[in-house]
Amino acid sequence: MQPTIGKSQELPRWVRVGSIVTIAVPQVVTGAWAVLAPHHWFDHFPGIGPMLVAAEPPFNAHLASDAGAGFLAAGVAVAVAATLGRRQLLLFALGMFAVGGVPHVLYHLVNPAPDLSDAENIVSVLTLASGLVAAGVVAWGALQTAHRERTRDAMNH
Repeated sequence: MQPTIGKSQELPRWVRVGSIVTIAVPQVVTGAWAVLAPHHWFDHFPGIGPMLVAAEPPFNAHLASDAGAGFLAAGVAVAVAATLGRRQLLLFALGMFAVGGVPHVLYHLVNPAPDLSDAENIVSVLTLASGLVAAGVVAWGALQTAHRERTRDAMNH
């Protein structure tokens, strides 16, 4: 017998869709690319503009594939959690995304790529940080829903 999901566990549609579009899809695409074609990913990521990964040579297939596996895992975790619509599960997946994302942003903030201009390095850091901001926004949305429902329940009793 499966336990029922209380209302406070359900996620609003915008939180679910926002998690998938802003976090899961970019992570899954980046991760799958790096796992399936690590050298191509290294040479061409993100596909437009400055080639961000190639700006820090040399290429290492093992490292590129492992990094891709981490991106892929984070994206799949967020996608599954958002699809299932469970608040605690999504918050856990977003937390795991942040566990990898914060050091990634900090690394690029402290270690600008020598083959990129200052402006390109800034855009790279801001782009990476935007994923963490998106995770914070959808986490806030998930938590606000639960808070509103607890407040409403307390007022009704």
